[in-house]
Amino acid sequence: MIDLNEVRTLPVPPKPARPRATAVGAVVTAAVVTAHVVAWNTTDMSFGALAEGWGGIVDFLGDAIPPDLSWDVLEPSLNGALVTLWIGLLGTTLSVPFSLLLALLAARGTAPSTTVYQVARSLLSFLRAVPDVVFALIFVTAVGLGPFPGVLALLLHNVGVMGKLWAEALEDADPGPVQALRSAGAGRIQIAAHALLPTVAPQLIGLLLYRLDVNVRASLVLGLVGAGGIGFLINQSIKLFQFDEMLTHILVVLVLIVAVDRLSAWVRQRLA
Repeated sequence: MIDLNEVRTLPVPPKPARPRATAVGAVVTAAVVTAHVVAWNTTDMSFGALAEGWGGIVDFLGDAIPPDLSWDVLEPSLNGALVTLWIGLLGTTLSVPFSLLLALLAARGTAPSTTVYQVARSLLSFLRAVPDVVFALIFVTAVGLGPFPGVLALLLHNVGVMGKLWAEALEDADPGPVQALRSAGAGRIQIAAHALLPTVAPQLIGLLLYRLDVNVRASLVLGLVGAGGIGFLINQSIKLFQFDEMLTHILVVLVLIVAVDRLSAWVRQRLA
């Protein structure tokens, strides 16, 4: 007599590997390995050079430690950190209306036509492809040094990034409310205002806060090319070989970034 319990515990034989899948896996593996070998050689990776230059790093840290915490250094550092924060804030918030408009035009469910959809997607790709540092260099040439070109650079680049993220959020929204209003004869604007945007509002706000966090850090880099803020002070300290002041500015930046990150995480948790 056959024991049914023993039958249930019999191991299931593995499925035989398909030759096509095995071949594709081998090709992909070979391509990845080849890409890493080429990248390693192209970028001149050398741990030996790092070991030889370790003494220079030690000398650099010796000049930077301890940081200069005198008020003559801390005061401009704190002011520069605030300017960096304001650059990131304005670069994020001023991009909201443009990002939302392009997101609506670049989402399949809200784009008025295929042509408009393709144009909006192409514009977002262009703004996203140009680094914010390049935009900053262009605006520094146009309007001069200071925070203003940094705000403009972040605004344009953030429109490209946030517009794409918001467009994807709109496309992934629950179709139920949208279909209900569409069946009732509502137009595109009514559907977007009363069904689509309220449904995805938490995701849009969460992505906005994420971009604020990123843009505050990006505004630090923009300061290195003359767009103001504490990044400009770091650049000046390096040029003058005042590494103890540089370390002070970096510590202030660390406090700023941690504070913005914690605040952003707290707000996102409240919205979840």
